[in-house]
Amino acid sequence: MGWESGIQYKALITDKVDDRLVGKLSEIGVVVDYKPGIQYEELLKIVENYNLLIVRSRTKVTREVIDRGTSLKIIARAGVGLDNIDVDYALKKGLIIVNSPNAATYSAAELTLTLMLVISRNIHLHIMDTKNGKWSKGLYHGIELKGKTLGVVGFGRIGRAVANYAKALGMRILATDVVDISRYAEELGASVVNLTDLLSSSDVVTFHVALNKETYHMLNEDRLKLIKDNAIIVNTSRGEVIDTKVLLNHLDRLWGVGLDVLEHEPPREDWEFKLIQHPKVVITPHIGAETIDAQRRMVDELVSNIQDALERVGNHG
Repeated sequence: MGWESGIQYKALITDKVDDRLVGKLSEIGVVVDYKPGIQYEELLKIVENYNLLIVRSRTKVTREVIDRGTSLKIIARAGVGLDNIDVDYALKKGLIIVNSPNAATYSAAELTLTLMLVISRNIHLHIMDTKNGKWSKGLYHGIELKGKTLGVVGFGRIGRAVANYAKALGMRILATDVVDISRYAEELGASVVNLTDLLSSSDVVTFHVALNKETYHMLNEDRLKLIKDNAIIVNTSRGEVIDTKVLLNHLDRLWGVGLDVLEHEPPREDWEFKLIQHPKVVITPHIGAETIDAQRRMVDELVSNIQDALERVGNHG
């Protein structure tokens, strides 16, 4: 293998990860410095000392970080999305980018389903009242998901898993994507439609898209107007996909909103705090991949991909 030719590779992990990742990397001969929560300025000072930079969603791998990382060979994202990494610039500088796109599929899909169910039955309100000594039976009526239409925006691994779960609940599935999804849709019994038709026809809309220029604020004022009254919106992808400031103006007519992601994490804008406190909104703190199962799979998948990348680095000198 390429990295066994006398070269000692050093890795810096800047975000909290499963402890097994450090051990697994050590097993393949990588020296690891584990500094979860390291601040940006400190990262700039020390990144030149490492060949591998391993991050989750918190750390921003900017051009400045890449330029300072004069010894970097590989940037690894423990997770799916790469929007916190300047991928184009890294590739131009000859770096290899790896991630673990499959590890959190079912955990993220199950969280999406959980948010749909919690909102449909107002479970969050019942829990809050009951814990506060108020017996809320009869106070909040729920709705069934059976027979309702689910619109899946982004029919990749997670979107398809959500559709499969929803199908078991007896929901009708609409799907849209920028790539050809006809084969997957046929397999799952989903109808492929454009985004406008999906938003106007769905009782529940769920987002599973990567964050880029096309998807930034894709659910804006004009598209929010298309969504039916008493519909449910769920977003477990990236916070910036929805213009949450505008979303506030639609909450009264919606059944509810479930968000695992916000535009700023943690929140900092007034409208984000208003959103969090609203009784029709269920918020979780970006926990889509936060299961023991997903974190274990993430370690195995990421280490395997890092091994392949190290071999490529070794083979190219």
